[in-house]
Amino acid sequence: MKSVLFVLFALTLPLSAHHAFGGEFDANAPVLLKGKITKVEWVNPHAWIHVEVTKEDGSKEEWMVEGGSPNSLLRLGVTRDSIPVGTEVVVDGYKSRDHNLLRANGRNITFPDGRKLLLGSSGPAEAPKAAPTDQTKAPH
Repeated sequence: MKSVLFVLFALTLPLSAHHAFGGEFDANAPVLLKGKITKVEWVNPHAWIHVEVTKEDGSKEEWMVEGGSPNSLLRLGVTRDSIPVGTEVVVDGYKSRDHNLLRANGRNITFPDGRKLLLGSSGPAEAPKAAPTDQTKAPH
């Protein structure tokens, strides 16, 4: 009996680690991030893209942008090589519910040549209405 309970418990742990969009991100807080990719984490349950954003005053912030799972990104045609470190990008998405955190759920990423990649967001189906741009500065 103990072994059956242990197996049931072990199977439910990964499910509890996964979250719904609304539990962590704010659909009413769109964000537009412009900056350089510094790191890509291809991990489950969500891939993470780190973007260094230069603010209006010249200071820099490191944002973590959540994408879909590696499997869902692969189904969308996104691979590790699709998002090279050092590339200047524009990411649109939604801020964390805790606006003090530099985290966002990414809808898509736009490259300097205009290519766009969907990031497998679990957020709202329609694009953010008016992402604020005063928090970020265009890439150089």
